[in-house]
Amino acid sequence: MPLVYRELRVMADRVLRRERKDHTLDSTGLVHEAYLRMVDQRSANWQHRAQFLGVAARMMRRILVDHARKHGAAKRGGGRGRITLDYGAVAAGERPIDLEALDEAMGHLASFDPQQAQVVELRFFGGLTIEETAEVIGISPATVKREWTIAKAWLRREIDGDEAKQ
Repeated sequence: MPLVYRELRVMADRVLRRERKDHTLDSTGLVHEAYLRMVDQRSANWQHRAQFLGVAARMMRRILVDHARKHGAAKRGGGRGRITLDYGAVAAGERPIDLEALDEAMGHLASFDPQQAQVVELRFFGGLTIEETAEVIGISPATVKREWTIAKAWLRREIDGDEAKQ
């Protein structure tokens, strides 16, 4: 349990660094919620660390998106949670994106390129490194880098297009 908790805590810390400063969900809360959801999966048969990290990233994604939806609903549709796809994006002047829009775009991406969607989920929502992501998926780090770059560009275009329509 202590090893699992430490890994989840590192993942949560990484992913929450991208969130707004006044975010009401902290890494401890995210870890506890993810752990409770994972433990509740009675049929789960954990084969290896990589499988566990993949499921943890998916749980954190669901928790963060649910939290953003509740936060937006509490403000009557305003103030939707905005985040960046990269750690260095804020310094580079990239504007944040809507977490709910990202989740919707990820659904579209997964429909035609499940591997790219998995890379984004692990890198962005799981906070995994290139090497950790490669281990979880079973592909080379070079392929992860390529898929990550392509997926970020596609997601940005998809989200920007949706925002322009509104």
